[in-house]
Amino acid sequence: MLTLLGFSDQGWGGLLAMAALTTLCLTTVALLVGALVGAAVAAAKLSTRRLWRVAGETYSIVFRGIPELLIIDLFYFGGSGVLTQVGRWFGADGFIELPPFLIGALAIGLISASYQGEVYRAARLAVNHGELEAARAMGMPRWRIGVRILLPQVMRFALPGLSNVWQMSLKDSALVSVTGIIELMRASQMAAGSTRDYFLFYLAGAALYLVLTVFSNTAFARLERFLSRPYHRKTLQEPS
Repeated sequence: MLTLLGFSDQGWGGLLAMAALTTLCLTTVALLVGALVGAAVAAAKLSTRRLWRVAGETYSIVFRGIPELLIIDLFYFGGSGVLTQVGRWFGADGFIELPPFLIGALAIGLISASYQGEVYRAARLAVNHGELEAARAMGMPRWRIGVRILLPQVMRFALPGLSNVWQMSLKDSALVSVTGIIELMRASQMAAGSTRDYFLFYLAGAALYLVLTVFSNTAFARLERFLSRPYHRKTLQEPS
């Protein structure tokens, strides 16, 4: 058992470790993509214009309503098929494959954006409106209000929700294995199929997912405490 999980030529430990790193990188890129798109979705939902609100709600409904695996298949296999057909129009031969890592991260990122958009929207609504009015009354420009007051508080309120979205994206990254990229799920399947020791390697894969989950939960908790420190100090300094 230890030999199979080791880092020698006969072991699969090196492949599993690299696959876990790939999973971590894939989820991180997906979260960043989702943050950019999710911020736009939140802004659309908070807009005073009905057209933008409808667009934001439509985005959320579409990417929440379609199964994640189908979205990944559509982006990777469907996108590669469309690109191949376009290439034939210009004289290219053979199948043109889209990069699985980038397409997988994009697909998971767009899925997470439908949830991040709601997280950012709720966080924006949780910001004390009186603080924004006071800043405007003091003559602060809009960009400074956004950077000094709005953004720090939105991130503080959004972090618990973003932690949940991260966990969801981490698990969704296993679906990218259908593209052939060797992430943690794919590596577990390869090791189990080659050795016929399915229980051992699927259990090892589950353990590595749990390690990533505990590590990321700890990181989010520390970041949340760090962003909350100024507000805790302010509360302690207020007279009773």
